[in-house]
Amino acid sequence: MANQPQDPEGHNPLPDPAPQNIVPHPEVERAEVEAVNRPEERSLYKKREQIYPKRARGTFRSIKWAIMIVTLGIYYLAPWLRWDRGEGLPDQAILIDFPARRFYFFFIEIWPQEVYYLTGLLILAAIGLFLVTSTAGRMWCGYTCPQTVWVDLFLVVERFFEGDRNERIKLDKAPWTFSKIRKKLSKHITWLLIGVATGGAWVFYFADAPTLFQQLIHFEADPNAYFWIALFTSTTYLLGGFAREQVCTYMCPWPRIQSVMLDEDSLAVMYRYDRGEPRGPHKKGESWEGRGDCISCRQCVVVCPQGIDIRDGMQLECIQCSLCIDACNEVMDRIDRPRGLIAYDSLANFEARAKGEKEHFRIIRPRTIIYSTLILVVGAFMLYTLLTRAELEVNVLRDRNPVFVQLSSGDIRNGYTLKILNKSRLDRDFSVKVLGLDDYEIRVEGVTDITEGGLPVVHVERDRLRSVKVYVAAHRKSLAGPSTDIAFEVHDVNGEETDVRKTNFKGPR
Repeated sequence: MANQPQDPEGHNPLPDPAPQNIVPHPEVERAEVEAVNRPEERSLYKKREQIYPKRARGTFRSIKWAIMIVTLGIYYLAPWLRWDRGEGLPDQAILIDFPARRFYFFFIEIWPQEVYYLTGLLILAAIGLFLVTSTAGRMWCGYTCPQTVWVDLFLVVERFFEGDRNERIKLDKAPWTFSKIRKKLSKHITWLLIGVATGGAWVFYFADAPTLFQQLIHFEADPNAYFWIALFTSTTYLLGGFAREQVCTYMCPWPRIQSVMLDEDSLAVMYRYDRGEPRGPHKKGESWEGRGDCISCRQCVVVCPQGIDIRDGMQLECIQCSLCIDACNEVMDRIDRPRGLIAYDSLANFEARAKGEKEHFRIIRPRTIIYSTLILVVGAFMLYTLLTRAELEVNVLRDRNPVFVQLSSGDIRNGYTLKILNKSRLDRDFSVKVLGLDDYEIRVEGVTDITEGGLPVVHVERDRLRSVKVYVAAHRKSLAGPSTDIAFEVHDVNGEETDVRKTNFKGPR
C-alpha cells in the first residue's frame, strides 16, 4: 500500500514496538499473538499453525450472524417447501428432476433444451460478483461464501463446547482427561452431524424430500444418495473443521482474480495508518500528542479467522469479514478515541487525506456503470424470453439412410423424425402440415386421426415430448431439384399456437 509506514530497512509495515516499561491501558487487554498466516510467516512445507479466533461483538458480527442464519436456513429448508403444479406433477418448490429431465423453481419449469437460462444465471452471478468486488471489495468472501458461512457455524459449535479463544488454547495444551475427551468428542460429533445434514439437504434437491428422507432412514434409498451424503459430510467436516483459512489461502482462485477488479475508489477493510501511526502502548491519562491511535493491543489479530494482521495492509489472505473493525471499534470506545481506525476505506481517500483534501466515496464510476448495465441487459433479456417462451416446440430430423426412396408409382418419399414438445399443463392435439410442396402425401406412423382437411393429428400428453415417424411422398415433377426446401407446420387444433421448422426434401438428380 502506498505511504505505508516503514522501518529503517524498508520493510513494510512497522512491527508493534516493545512496551519498554510502559503500562498498557487498563481498559484494554493486550494480546500476545502473532499473525501466523502473513506471507513471510507462511511456508508450503511448514506445519499449519492452529488459529484460535476470538469471538467479536459489534455491528458487522451481527450482520454476519443474520446472513449466516438466512443462508443456512434457505439451504436446509428450501427442499421442504411445497408448490402445487397440478395432478401428476411434483409439488416440491425447488427440484432438479433428472429422471424427468426438468428443473422446477416454484412456478418456473426449465427443460433440458433451455439450458441457456442456466448460462444466463451464471453470467448474472459472475457480473454481480464483479460489481460487488469493484464497489466494496471481497464482501462475497466475508459474508456469503459457503466456506465462510460453514466455518462460522463450526466456530459456534467449537466455542459452545470448548469456550472462547483463551479457553480453547488452554484446553489444547492441557493433558488428555475425561473432561477434555468429552468436549473434543462432543464437538466432532456435532461437526459430523452438521456434515450429514449438509449432504442430506443437497440430495433433497434432486428428489422429493419427504419421500427420500423416509427411504434414507429405512436404508431403502438409492446408493447414489448415500454416496453423495457421505461425500458432502466428509468435505464439510474437513473444510469447515480443519482446512478453514487454508481453503481461502491456497485452494480458492478468487483472491488472485479479484485484484484486477479493484481500483483506487474501491472500498475495502483497511487500517488507517495515517491516523494510527506511530503506534504503541498507551497509559491511561497520557497525552495523545505526537503519536497515533493504535495502542498495539492486537485485538484485530485475535478476532481474525484468517490469522493475519490487517495493519500489514491489503493482503490476499484477507476475506474482508470486518470482524477486525468491530474489535477495533470496541477498543476505541474504551480509550475514548473516535471509531474507524479500521474501517471500509479506499486508496483514493488515503491520498486525499495526505493532500488535506475532503474524503469522498465514488460508488458510481465507469466500471460499476458497465457492470450494472450488463446485469440489467442480461436480466431483462432472460426475463423477456422467459415470459414470452412458447408452450410448443418442434424439432425435425430428416432420415439420412436412405436419403430418399422411389416408390413403384414413381413418387419420391422422404422419412423424418418429428419431435413435438408440449410444455403446457393440458393434453393437446396437433395437426402436421408440409409447406413448400404443392402435391404430396403425408403419413405418420401410429397416428390414425386426421383433420377435416386430411392432415394427420398427433396427440401429445401434457408436459411431455412425443417423437413420431413421418413419411412424405411427392411427385417427382413437383420437386425443384435434388433438394427442395420445405417446412413442417405443427398447429394446435384447439388453439392458435403454431410452430414451423424448416428442413429439405431430397430427390434424384
